[in-house]
Amino acid sequence: MGTTVAGMCFVASLVLALAVVYRPLGDHMHRVYDGRRHSRVERVLYRLVGVKPDAEQTWGVYARSVLAFSVVGVLFLYLLQRVQDRLLLSLGFKPVKPDQAWNTAVSFVTNTNWQSYSGESTMGHLVQMAGLAVQNFVSAAVGMCVAIALVRGFARKRTEHLGNFWVDLTRGTLRILLPIAFVGALALVAGGVIQNFGDGHTATTLAGVEQRLTGGPVASQEVIKELGTNGGGFYNANSAHPYENGTAWTNWLEIFLILLIPVALCRTFGRMVGQDRQGYAIVAVMGTIALTSTALTMTFQLMHHGTVPMAVGAATEGVESRFGVANSATFAAATTLTSTGAVNSFHDSYTGLGGMMTMVNMMLGEVAPGGVGSGLYGMLVLAVITVFVAGLMVGRTPEYLGKKIGSREIKFAACYFLVTPILVLTGTAAAVATESGRAGMLNSGAHGFSEVLYAFTSASNNNGSAFAGLTANTVWYDTALGLCMAFGRFLPIVFVLALAGSLVRQGRTPASDGTLPTHRPQFVGMVTGVTVVLVALTFLPALALGPLAEGLH
Repeated sequence: MGTTVAGMCFVASLVLALAVVYRPLGDHMHRVYDGRRHSRVERVLYRLVGVKPDAEQTWGVYARSVLAFSVVGVLFLYLLQRVQDRLLLSLGFKPVKPDQAWNTAVSFVTNTNWQSYSGESTMGHLVQMAGLAVQNFVSAAVGMCVAIALVRGFARKRTEHLGNFWVDLTRGTLRILLPIAFVGALALVAGGVIQNFGDGHTATTLAGVEQRLTGGPVASQEVIKELGTNGGGFYNANSAHPYENGTAWTNWLEIFLILLIPVALCRTFGRMVGQDRQGYAIVAVMGTIALTSTALTMTFQLMHHGTVPMAVGAATEGVESRFGVANSATFAAATTLTSTGAVNSFHDSYTGLGGMMTMVNMMLGEVAPGGVGSGLYGMLVLAVITVFVAGLMVGRTPEYLGKKIGSREIKFAACYFLVTPILVLTGTAAAVATESGRAGMLNSGAHGFSEVLYAFTSASNNNGSAFAGLTANTVWYDTALGLCMAFGRFLPIVFVLALAGSLVRQGRTPASDGTLPTHRPQFVGMVTGVTVVLVALTFLPALALGPLAEGLH
C-alpha cells in the first residue's frame, strides 16, 4: 500500500508541474512560430544555406524540404560511423559495420533511436556529439515543424502557404530546444550525470572482476534524449545506468522532460487557432489516456499474481532499486506513450500484462501526449477522424475548427492511420515466418512472439525501446527495422502535410446549430473512444497471440 501511495504521489507531482508550465511554455512556442522577426544569428544561418526566410512554402515544397533534410542527415550520420576510427575522440573503436550504421543513421534521423549496439563500446565521443546528439535536436525540431504546419492548415484560410520549413526548423532548435536543454543538462550534472571527454577507467567489482567504465559527454546528450523524445542512451543500460540517471529526483526530472514539450504544444495549438479551449480539449484527451495507461501499468507491476511478486509485494525483476517498481512503471508508461523509447528498467522482465501495456501505448500511435510534434499532429488526425464519424451519424458534412472534412481530407487521415499497423503486422509476420527472423529469437512461445511484436511496434512507431530477448544486431533485423523506421516516420509526415495543404486552401465555415462542439467533454470522450476502438480492432489478434496469452496463462 505504501508503494502504491508513493507512486500516486509521484505521478501527481508530475501532473502538477506540467500544469504549471503549460501556459508559459505553450505561449512561448506560439510566439516563436508566429513571430515575424529573425534574430541576427538566424539571419546568418539563412545566408549560409541560401534560405529566404520571408518566403513561405506550399505543402509540397515543405514536404520535400523535410525529406531532403532527412536524407542528408542519414547520409552524413552513416558516413560518420563508417569513418569513426579516423576521427578525434574515437576511443580506438572500429568503424560501425554497414548494416548497423544504416540502421543507426535511420534510427536517429527518424527520432526513433533504436539501438542495436552498446554505446559505451561502439561509438566514439565525436560520433556521439556531432552525429547522435545533433540528430536528437534536429529530428525533434522536424517533428515540431510538421505539427506547426498542420496547425497552420487549420488556422489559415484561402492560401497555399504553410510557412517555411527552414525557418521553423531553425527557430525550434535555437529558441526552444537549446535553451531548455542547456538548463536541463546543468540540473542533471548536479544530480550526478557525468559530463567529460575521458576514455573512462577500470574498476574492480566486489566479485573481484575488472569492469571498464567509459566516460563521455553524457549529460548534454541525456537531456536532449528526453526533451526531444528521442530515447537513445549513451550507455547500453540507458536510463537505468547511474551515469545517465543517478537518483530518484533525476528520474523524476527525466520523465518531466519527456512530457514537457508534447503537453505544452497543445497550448500552442489553441493559441494559433484562436481558441484556447481547443488546446484544453486535446490535452484532456491525452491526459485521460496517459493517466489510465500509467495506472494500469503500475497496477500490473505492483499486484501481479505469482509466488515471488506476491512475496516481495511487486514484480521487481529487472527494476533498479534506486527507483522502485512504481516509478519505473511510470517511466515505462511515459516513454512508450511518447516516442521516447528510453528505459530505466528491463521491459522484457515485466509481467505479461505490464509488458502488454507498453506495447499498447505505442500501438495507440503515441499520442498521449506523444512525441515532440508527432504527438500533436497524430492527435489532430484522430480528431479529424472523430468528427468525420460523428458527421456520418447525423448525416451532415463534418467540420473541425471551421474546416470541412470531405473525402480528400479523410483519405489523407486514413492513410496516416494505416501506415503503422501495416508495417507492424507485416514486419512481425515476416520475422516469424522466415528463418532469418526466427534466428534472432532467444525465446519461443507467446513471450518470443511478444519480443518480435514489440520490436516492430517500436520501430514502426518511431519509439526505439526494446523488449530485449531478441538478437536485433543481424543483417536481417538491421535492414527490416530500418525500413520500418523510415516508412513509419516519413509516410505519415507526407500525409499530414498533404492534409494541411488541403485544409489551408479552404475558407472558414461559420459554426451553426448542427456543428459538433469540439471543446466539450463529449468530444474528449469521443476522441478517446475512437482512439481506443481503432487500436483494439487493429491489434487485438496480435496481442492475443503474445502478451495477452502470456499474461492470462
